[in-house]
Amino acid sequence: MSVLLSSIQRATEWIEQNTDPLVKDLWFMGSIWPVTIVVIAYLYFVLKLGPEFMKFRNPFNIDRIVMIYNAIQVIFSLYLVKEAFRLVWLRNDYRFYCIERNKEDPDIANQQVYTVWLFLISKFLDLLDTVFFVLRKKQSQITFLHVYHHTLVITFGWYLTNFYPGGQVAFFGTINAFVHVIMYSYYFLTVINPEYKKAWWKKYLTTIQLVQFVITGLHAFITLFEPDCDFPRFIMILAIPQDIFMFILFWDFYKKAYIKPKKIKQ
Repeated sequence: MSVLLSSIQRATEWIEQNTDPLVKDLWFMGSIWPVTIVVIAYLYFVLKLGPEFMKFRNPFNIDRIVMIYNAIQVIFSLYLVKEAFRLVWLRNDYRFYCIERNKEDPDIANQQVYTVWLFLISKFLDLLDTVFFVLRKKQSQITFLHVYHHTLVITFGWYLTNFYPGGQVAFFGTINAFVHVIMYSYYFLTVINPEYKKAWWKKYLTTIQLVQFVITGLHAFITLFEPDCDFPRFIMILAIPQDIFMFILFWDFYKKAYIKPKKIKQ
């Protein structure tokens, strides 16, 4: 036990010492414990405590809360996209194959890092998706894909934000925030009018998510062959198989939700 505690202490000290100076004073940064507690609490609630609590209860009528939540998500995601274009994509020093944190303007670098941190905060906010599913007794939507996706993004996102904020992270962040604008706009509409759940274009939301993983995976792959890119290659090596795995999971969902039912009707 003493060996384990000693190892945990050394790991904690290493994280504190190697946290990027620009994020060390921001929430959830500089220590692995806050994000670990949030993830464990999330998994415990959505997989055990929540379903048990709701077992003999009627679904909560929280449509208005969910509608406000979806609107906040749309506005927040739009803001992140706007900031990403202002601070990264539209700058003269932007390079598609290698997005680096600004080294010449400390103020821009700080803003870039802060925007990456805000993106991480949006991933914490995303966890409410599952909480609302539990409270509305929509357990069928709490799939492995759903829980794995939220858990992966928040843990990997914390790692990147804590140690390597800015740079290549901006590419995935921008694409993902743009996808969320579309997704949460749709969710907002379904709360106002449930008929939108049957919209003919609903399947294209999953298609957009599939395209997202293809684009981010290819971008990470291309970056591996950029010799002068000042961004850790091992992160790209980790990101590529995750993009592939997420594509497989979303494609499996797409087949079950849209292709197989169509064949049965025929």
